[in-house]
Amino acid sequence: MGSLVQSVDWLAIAPPTVTAVVALAVLVADLFLPDARKPLLGRIAVAGLVLAGLSLLPLLGGDRSTFCLTTGTRVCSYTADHFTLVIQFLVLGGALLTALLSFSALDDLELPHGEYWFLLLSSAAGAALLPASRDLATLVVALEVASLPAFALVGLRRGDSRSSEAALKFFLSSVTATAVTLLGVSFVYAATGTLHLAQVAEGLTHVDPRLATLAEAGVALTLVGFAFKTAAVPFHFWVPDTYAGAPLPVAAYLSVIGKAVGFTGLILVTVLGFPSYADVWGPALAVLAALTMTIGNVAALRQRPERDRSAVRLLAWSSVGQAGYLLVPIAAAGYAGGPGHAIGSTVAYALMYAAVNLGAFAVAALVARTSPGNRITDYRGLYARRPLAALALGFFLLCLAGLPPGVIGLFAKVTVFTAAVDAGLGWLAVVMAVNVVIALYYYLQWTAVLFKPAAGQPAGEDAEAPQAPRSTGRIPLPLATAIALAAALGIALSGAPQLVLRFASGALL
Repeated sequence: MGSLVQSVDWLAIAPPTVTAVVALAVLVADLFLPDARKPLLGRIAVAGLVLAGLSLLPLLGGDRSTFCLTTGTRVCSYTADHFTLVIQFLVLGGALLTALLSFSALDDLELPHGEYWFLLLSSAAGAALLPASRDLATLVVALEVASLPAFALVGLRRGDSRSSEAALKFFLSSVTATAVTLLGVSFVYAATGTLHLAQVAEGLTHVDPRLATLAEAGVALTLVGFAFKTAAVPFHFWVPDTYAGAPLPVAAYLSVIGKAVGFTGLILVTVLGFPSYADVWGPALAVLAALTMTIGNVAALRQRPERDRSAVRLLAWSSVGQAGYLLVPIAAAGYAGGPGHAIGSTVAYALMYAAVNLGAFAVAALVARTSPGNRITDYRGLYARRPLAALALGFFLLCLAGLPPGVIGLFAKVTVFTAAVDAGLGWLAVVMAVNVVIALYYYLQWTAVLFKPAAGQPAGEDAEAPQAPRSTGRIPLPLATAIALAAALGIALSGAPQLVLRFASGALL
């Protein structure tokens, strides 16, 4: 009989561990730093995220596992394979861009520095742990560590009723999702007698007939719980109000990292845990994908400039639509003999979406400094005031729409479209094509607003007239860095889109 005690592979668990340790360091430092020195906490947080990102490099050599059972078959609770590393790269890179967006917002909104950085890093640590989780217990714990600090971040604007309402809606929907997930996991455990995904997959192939209904209910409830986290329709109702009420960097974080967490969990439970139920979750996710992209894009279509609608609300509905595209390859994995290519398509799309969506939020954060309402009409004449910011936002919107010069957006959509066709989901490919056309309208409409004359300036008037000053103060360096990094990444990937697919294609689980 082998020993139950085993050594921990500290290198394998370095990315989430470093992030969590720096979060604690920030919390402790906050107790001793005078108010004038609080901005130093942000620099510590950024340095910690960079260090956590660098800790991925030694792991590129091959798969590493730790927290393994030493009795019987060797199954592990934590695995750092290529899939894990790609998602951890996305999470830590997204958290770093969010951190850069946050510096000016903390001062403008008078948010508490210590609490903000601690919560952001704690959530990022949970999100970095999740892709490596290979048992249902670790998966649920990682999901909660990523989600719980996010509630507090959304409601951090004390005294702001919209922020409190947004936090409450997010909290109630997320708690419901967690309760449903836990119920599903407990049913699966009762039917199979194990929590490790590899053993669950094996156990579900020969369930005791008396427990078959319990196993089916467990699979269904677990998937419903993760569908909440991905903001798939009809579990999306919290998204618009939460994004609009949260501080802008937090909305950006939720739109990318929050989604990455949900989709990663969904991929792990479907492909690794429930492959024998592919005939159930494949069609279900295909229907969810069609509903999610259609309702998200139609709702975004209603956020028109002439109605004086919020830019953040448009980005929120757009992110629901994008979630539909991300679901397509996961649904396709239920039909494919080898799901690896389909999962690679989702990961490739997520990487593209993360870079350009955070870039769009970064420009929105810049506009919010002078126009706190952040209406779409506030972007009118942005090219006259800040030409580079307007060009960057135009590029990000074209990437999301899938139009040149945003080649990476087009490339990612074609990859997802191909995954649907290869799996024999022709009807879903048609729904996706229709939705891409719908999305073109509102992305291009917003892009056109950037280059229209400013509100007080007639169309024929000289762009250099006093009514349209070219600048309204210097852009804070961290915010400028975030916009520049997102733009550079989008341009580089548009020049060589095969790089992102090659990077993601290894994420075969």
